[in-house]
Amino acid sequence: MARAQGARAQMALAYETVYGTPPVGGFTKMPFASTSLGSEQPLLNSELLGYGRDPLAPIKDAVTADGDVMVPIDAEAFGFWLKAAFGDPITSGVGPYTHEFRSGSWTLPSMSIETGMPEVPRYAMYSGCVLDTLSWQMQRSGILTATASLVAQGEAIANTSASGTLADLDLKRFGHFNGAITRNGQSLGNIISAEITYANNLDRVETIRSDGRIDGADPSIAALTGKIEVRFADQVLVDQAIAGDPCALQFTYTLPSGESFAFTAHAVYLPRPRIEMSGPQGVQASFDWQAARDTTLGRMCTATLINTIGEY
Repeated sequence: MARAQGARAQMALAYETVYGTPPVGGFTKMPFASTSLGSEQPLLNSELLGYGRDPLAPIKDAVTADGDVMVPIDAEAFGFWLKAAFGDPITSGVGPYTHEFRSGSWTLPSMSIETGMPEVPRYAMYSGCVLDTLSWQMQRSGILTATASLVAQGEAIANTSASGTLADLDLKRFGHFNGAITRNGQSLGNIISAEITYANNLDRVETIRSDGRIDGADPSIAALTGKIEVRFADQVLVDQAIAGDPCALQFTYTLPSGESFAFTAHAVYLPRPRIEMSGPQGVQASFDWQAARDTTLGRMCTATLINTIGEY
């Protein structure tokens, strides 16, 4: 008997025309490192008395379908997750193409995502997937990945794939050594690490249905937060925190072949940090920053991806 192995797992993604209805085609094979995407339906204990000490049979509760997908930050496939987070991009150029994803859209696309274990076989189609949060870390070394947290409507299991046989994308991964951080257009030095989290703060539409599923996932007020860990060398960031003024932080990755990804938070506010000297090593400071809507641009952030894909 064949047993499931993660090494043979696969994932395919397609955008939906109707929420919760998987399309008949248009799937793209997606690279991923791990996923916890799944559906569960808990049992509720019986509260009834009068039948002795042994409980009566439990009843089923509502269905919950959600989970995380860990994906590489690369020049092509990452654009699908950016579209899920921000909506349709503004695309320009004739190859290479520049895809500009802007925050603030009230309309987010829903996706159907199929995960497969061919050796069992088991193929799970998760329909009505909407992206809740997208987060990643910048550091000096290691593997660069992002985590996409999803809210789905439901799960359908089959023993054959509904997405078909798909070709691999041309995977061009960014690495931590390709990264840089700027503040108001100037290189920001002495950064040990950085964290970025964009959240759509989805509101599940939990209407009464016979199948126990949600009716949708609507975006509410978005949030862009993060943390930068710096080796304390000057007063620039502390002075900004004390003054309460915003700055623009840009997190970029660039490949020698020309592909790039830039994420810009246009109005970042810093809290006043505690500066501690805990030993003979260098002094570090942490800033748990928050971004807000820039009054000039009219949005909070912009993600720009330059690659050879003409359309997402």
